[in-house]
Amino acid sequence: MANTMERVPSKSQGPGTISRNKLLVISGTGWMFDAMDVGILSFVIAAIAVEWNLAPAAIGWVGSVNSLGMMFGAIGFGLLADRIGRKQVFMLTLVLFSVASGLSAFTTTLTAFLLLRFFVGAGLGGELPVASTLVSESVEAKERGRVVVLLESFWAAGWLIAALIAYFVIPTYGWRAALIITALPAFYALYLRRNLPDSPKFVHAGVVKQSVGEKMTALWAKPYRRRTLMLWIVWFTVVFSYYGMFLWLPSVMVLKGFAMIKTFGYVFLMTLAQLPGYFSAAWLIERTGRKFVLATYLIGTALSAFAFGNAETLAMLLLFGALLSFFNLGAWGALYAYSPEQYPTSIRGTGTGMAAGIGRIGGIFGPLLVGSMLTAGYGFGLIFGIFCGAILIGVLAVIFLGTETKQMELE
Repeated sequence: MANTMERVPSKSQGPGTISRNKLLVISGTGWMFDAMDVGILSFVIAAIAVEWNLAPAAIGWVGSVNSLGMMFGAIGFGLLADRIGRKQVFMLTLVLFSVASGLSAFTTTLTAFLLLRFFVGAGLGGELPVASTLVSESVEAKERGRVVVLLESFWAAGWLIAALIAYFVIPTYGWRAALIITALPAFYALYLRRNLPDSPKFVHAGVVKQSVGEKMTALWAKPYRRRTLMLWIVWFTVVFSYYGMFLWLPSVMVLKGFAMIKTFGYVFLMTLAQLPGYFSAAWLIERTGRKFVLATYLIGTALSAFAFGNAETLAMLLLFGALLSFFNLGAWGALYAYSPEQYPTSIRGTGTGMAAGIGRIGGIFGPLLVGSMLTAGYGFGLIFGIFCGAILIGVLAVIFLGTETKQMELE
């Protein structure tokens, strides 16, 4: 493959100088906006289901189309990030999902809403792996894992903001007003253009001119074959279960008999548990390693999912919903720290984006599974039991196929 690659100087902005904390806040704010949009969607689904009289199967399509867009976005923008730089793609994806989300507020049919949600998903799917790659390449090895998990902790802030918007805005002003608010992050891209340098590793390495086929072949070359297989399995099982469970959380509470406005408040309380989940994972990841944190938090997620699906009382739903948030989002932080560390700079964006893209395939089927099984009359106990089993498959992949990358220098 060395004969087919040509390294040329990068045209991206030079690396500049930026403190670790400033990099974390700037990138994390973009991450927070992503979470705000995904979080708002879960509440909007519950609202439009009532307004448009949607069946559970139709509700499932909303989340699945979002994940379909995320699949194409993760793969396409991951490849583009290895070509034009991490920063440029970060800004582009931010604008794409913000504008499409704002426009979706003006739709009057499910078809138009689904079309725009596809483009929202494409922007979201591209931004997340590219942002984690940018931060991973810009931080010293001794604290890289902790900083990337802290980056992922901004996801909890975004979900909390989404829950607050849902609680205070949707009941009074409607779901359209909530979606218009999600268009505001587009203006943040202008700030990023002036204040965020590109990855030093990418800028210093330059662009490796490879075709898409050559990059894909590189992912499955002998040094990275096992890592790629492991990532694809873990990403698929984690995203499948996450979007199947969390996009349905408000709807699950409504279907269990709780009023919509109270449900939004309950989900907000569950979401608070994400923050200690992230912070505990960030504290552990440089002490115990990526594999231990990822496997442990995934096991906690699986057990919490099973318990939540079988809970009937409000107290049990809140307890196991909070534990589900704690362990699942801690696992997400570890996964985003772990993924970019598997590949060299020349294919890091591609490898991370492809893994995320494969994961989004799971995100397509997760919400559809819930909708179709509810329509067929199956209970939440069985549905969440399936998600529990899927997550445990991901645990086995981490344990038996994963390579520990704690404090290793990136290639």
